Amino acid sequence: MDLIVAGNRDDLAKARGTGSVALVPTMGALHEGHRSLIRAARVRADQVVVSIFVNPLQFGPNEDFSRYPRTFDADLDVCREEGVHVVFAPSPEDMYRPDRQVSVCAGEMGTIVEGASRPGHFDGVLTVVLKLFNLVRPEVAIFGQKDAQQLAVIRRMVADLDLAVEIVGAPTVREPDGLALSSRNRYLSARDRAVALALSRALRAGAAELTAGAIRSTARAVLDEAGPDLDLDYLALVDPATFKEVDDAYEGSAVLAVAARVGGTRLIDNVVLSLRH
Repeated sequence: MDLIVAGNRDDLAKARGTGSVALVPTMGALHEGHRSLIRAARVRADQVVVSIFVNPLQFGPNEDFSRYPRTFDADLDVCREEGVHVVFAPSPEDMYRPDRQVSVCAGEMGTIVEGASRPGHFDGVLTVVLKLFNLVRPEVAIFGQKDAQQLAVIRRMVADLDLAVEIVGAPTVREPDGLALSSRNRYLSARDRAVALALSRALRAGAAELTAGAIRSTARAVLDEAGPDLDLDYLALVDPATFKEVDDAYEGSAVLAVAARVGGTRLIDNVVLSLRH
């Protein structure tokens, strides 16, 4: 079956076939991490729809919307190789009415950790994801665990708004040296990349500890060793469902999340771990 490229919502409606649908929302610049999401989607539904849309609502005024990598032809090749049925690649004008007034609010979870550093970001994420759910009408949607807080706020939206879609989180895919795959990695120089490896080293070191205090202090020590070339935004140990910081008495599953700027490129990473005493 040939790949169908739907450039607007009318084309998308015509492209939808019979059977169950799995949606993989992306902003393009597809890499091995996206391939893993597509493969996870293929085993869960009859058809896979990949959306490619650089969503302006989730970028702040000083962020990299204009320079975010756009590699559409290469992305289509990836989708063909992975057996995608439909690529939905709308324009901003097709996604958003010029007189748009209504958006989705992420609530408190949208204002903490990553949301504190990027005000309004998760409102933009949820608005576009809800629109994609309404347009594609998937039974299941696949998101990467690398964007752990995004995954958490989407799950909360689905629960709070009673949406009939299953949310699946797929494991983070890493380079052999441990760097989490990201479309923004292409911005890193060789020197920047060497510095950026401190993020995954810090997460591994923290995950080897058992208590909240030890996890935080161990991971922070590794980040401090990277020196001034790594501009730390946050290191947070949080409940995976609420993204609120856990205290030293907490036991159970947690997410150790980090964000930092390296050479002008902002990177995020996280690891899921278990705390016990």
